[in-house]
Amino acid sequence: MTLSVKMLVSLYEALKLLWDASTGQEFSQLTEHEKRAWSVDFSPVCPTKLASGSDDCSVKLWNINERNSLGTIGNVANVCCVQFSAHSSHLLAFGSADYSTYCFDIRNLRSPWCVLAGHRKAVSYVKFLDSGTLVSASTDNTLKIWDLSKTSPVVPSASACTLTLSGHTNEKNFVGLSVADGYIACGSETNEVYSYYKSLPMPITSHKFGSIDPISGKDTDDDNGQFVSSVCWKGNSDMLIAANSRKLAFDDCSLYSLLRSFVPAAQADAFNDLKNASKVLLRY
Repeated sequence: MTLSVKMLVSLYEALKLLWDASTGQEFSQLTEHEKRAWSVDFSPVCPTKLASGSDDCSVKLWNINERNSLGTIGNVANVCCVQFSAHSSHLLAFGSADYSTYCFDIRNLRSPWCVLAGHRKAVSYVKFLDSGTLVSASTDNTLKIWDLSKTSPVVPSASACTLTLSGHTNEKNFVGLSVADGYIACGSETNEVYSYYKSLPMPITSHKFGSIDPISGKDTDDDNGQFVSSVCWKGNSDMLIAANSRKLAFDDCSLYSLLRSFVPAAQADAFNDLKNASKVLLRY
């Protein structure tokens, strides 16, 4: 059985299920968390290794071929997200309800390699932009870019934040975060998808999806509290897939293209060009 067909499902009941996606058969159960596990992530460098973060204030490390966890990182608050670096087999980051992001060298689980402080509410997502740069998302309506070379292992590193990105709305829900080649996509509680570039503090483009009345099934201008709950760039592509809180296809379209190549890395005036010409819907 190849690694490419393994699927991991995390449940509210604190149970994580490993499935063989090619056969639909359950492969393993990971049951050590005492409360719901919000986030799981496979290591891109070591695909048999995965991490899970939970409301029980812990991160657990696993090998898919073993039933027991390899180690546990205790935390002072609920763990909202976990993320392995694609550039190191040892670097793991997780976001916490105590407004901080923690980075660990998993060869030493006793203390964090660094702590990133600066958000005003819980950190809901973290993603590595490259080997030395991290982006975090928070329910304080912001994303923050962090330079890991400016961190300290002794005290929380607020000065490592090089840029704060804002424009979307995120005050209470998980709205998704995805990165590719310096571009950052996230959802919004306004039922929109926003795209940022790592060197610009404002969105480079956004797309608002239509809503469907839950009773009549007809299109409506009323969002009914809907929000974008998940986003993901397609690998080696300018396409993004997004889902919202009602699990409905947007305008009969789940994929859309943000023309990232229109935005030169350091040219702020390119924002206006892309804002008018970057929304392309792919219908299926």
